[in-house]
Amino acid sequence: MNRLVIVILEVSRLLLGLNCGKALETIVPPESAKALSSKHDFDLQAFKFSADKELLREPRVVRVGLIQNSIALPTTAPFSDQKKAIFEKLGPIIDAAGASGVNILCLQEAWMMPFAFCTREKRWCEFAEPVNGESTQFLQEFALKYNMVIISSILERDINHGETLWNTAVIIGNHGNIIGKHRKNHIPRVGDFNESTYYMEGNTGHPVFETAYGKIAVNICYGRHHPLNWLAFGLNGAEIVFNPSATVGELSEPMWPIEARNAAIANSYFVGSINRVGTEIFPNPFTSGDGKPPHPDFGHFYGSSHFSAPDASCTPSLSRYKDGLMISDMDLNLCRQLKDKWGFRMTARYELYADTLASYLKPDFEPQVISDPLLHKKSF
Repeated sequence: MNRLVIVILEVSRLLLGLNCGKALETIVPPESAKALSSKHDFDLQAFKFSADKELLREPRVVRVGLIQNSIALPTTAPFSDQKKAIFEKLGPIIDAAGASGVNILCLQEAWMMPFAFCTREKRWCEFAEPVNGESTQFLQEFALKYNMVIISSILERDINHGETLWNTAVIIGNHGNIIGKHRKNHIPRVGDFNESTYYMEGNTGHPVFETAYGKIAVNICYGRHHPLNWLAFGLNGAEIVFNPSATVGELSEPMWPIEARNAAIANSYFVGSINRVGTEIFPNPFTSGDGKPPHPDFGHFYGSSHFSAPDASCTPSLSRYKDGLMISDMDLNLCRQLKDKWGFRMTARYELYADTLASYLKPDFEPQVISDPLLHKKSF
């Protein structure tokens, strides 16, 4: 083995980790999926996470998919045409997932519209829809057709509560039923990411949805920056946590391959990270509160969707520029195996954390800082 090959293997080991002591295996998608990928020009990758063989439990292998995509029409097109075009674009990618035998499929944040929240213009609220609206109905047909659970992140209009807007993930069961929903817990106020113009923090807690294929949860976009958000889904028993996102290169790209992988390790579950693709140009320039001139775009959504596993291994990422479908087989037995190996739950000190958090929430909180008595002593 020559030196260059050795270097490449070592770099891969450090960047992607090892799964059960070896590099991730690739999966060859069926010809029908590859044909759809070629015809509709989307990236298609597939990998396999293994677990150690157990004596008392059979393997619990589930096939999971992530879809990243750009919008299909300019943001100046009629709203109904924009949404319809996105539906038409996603159809073949979902068909490729179905043809590949995907059991659980997750789409990106607010997949059914441009990510217009940077503009702070209220006309984009017209894209909002009820949990059982047209985007859910569109996906229910695929869920039923392919016996597939689908996570759909939408801009929700809560008809029963004053038509309030929420950033919501709808969980569609493999029989086409709606299992439940989760609303985004953490709302960014960072430059163009001032989404509280449209919706506020969610009120659904940290639900875990028990599906036919495993226990899943959804940590929507900005929630990935909050370790306790990841922790709460793990405490509720999640085996796979999806992170549907819409984030741009200048702001977050160096953080992207790190945060989800850390969460998978710390919480002993799998993480699916999904980010949209492309640069979306809006009709009216807007400012970012940073003193720079107005601009008509948010920046480049860099895609790069991928999976992370509790043993610190992860897949390569999908394209930075193209639509894509990432598929992975994962043996959910790996979650408990890593809990047994590292004992993070057993060695955690939740009572200490709870006391600190309870104290921090009080108005008279004082940080636990012990100062060097000589630090402020006057010298003569």
